[in-house]
Amino acid sequence: MDALQPYLPLIYTILRGLAVIGLVHALITRQPPYWMLTLGFAAFLGGIFSMVFSLVYVFTVLIPSLRGGTRVAGRAVARGVESLKPLDLRIREAHEQLQESDTLQNRADLAALQARAGRPDDAQATLAPLLSGIYADDPVVLLTSAELDLARQEPAPAAAKLNRVDLKTSAATRTRTLTLLAQAQDAQNLPETDQTYRDAITGATTEEPRARYAAYLIRQGREDEARALLDALAKTEQKASSLYRRQEREWFQMAAGLRKELK
Repeated sequence: MDALQPYLPLIYTILRGLAVIGLVHALITRQPPYWMLTLGFAAFLGGIFSMVFSLVYVFTVLIPSLRGGTRVAGRAVARGVESLKPLDLRIREAHEQLQESDTLQNRADLAALQARAGRPDDAQATLAPLLSGIYADDPVVLLTSAELDLARQEPAPAAAKLNRVDLKTSAATRTRTLTLLAQAQDAQNLPETDQTYRDAITGATTEEPRARYAAYLIRQGREDEARALLDALAKTEQKASSLYRRQEREWFQMAAGLRKELK
């Protein structure tokens, strides 16, 4: 034991690092709460028993998951670690990456980070070269740019871009495009807003258009129609799987808030 004494600080640091990695992995892969609690203690408070449990997690959960799906799990952990970085640092790194390699993905990544930082003008400027190049009709570019226009209170250019999106690309693209288009039309008080929301709901891949349409109906004074739509959303939530409820949590919560408004 005396021989290990000089190495104890290093061993402690390594174990604590494993605890942090384990905690990130547990959060990303939605492990049971007891793992998150134990790993949280090990990562932030230390303690011999917590450190031992972090080793147990690494060898019984983390390593087997990496073996079973090395690429997927590895990317998930990397994203988790990446998300811990300050947003300004991630923007600076993304900007450097773009300067090294000017690709669609790198521009989209930088624009997304700038938008998250509340800098829609910078994000739109980052995307601008793509709107006149070979990616001008790419759905990702058009949708992202249209969302930024809406964030900047510029619904007309947003609608113009959304009308260029090929709705046959995928059901998800169709749903997102029509939902954003309805928002852009609503901001301009256009009469076609109602029909666009209805089109977005047909074959929708998310509950967003129904929740936003209900909010639109309430603003229009059509409370009975909104109530019927919100009741249908409530039934969907009750019957949905836990995975779908988590996926659509934002829109189910929005619908719950709207139901309270109607009472």
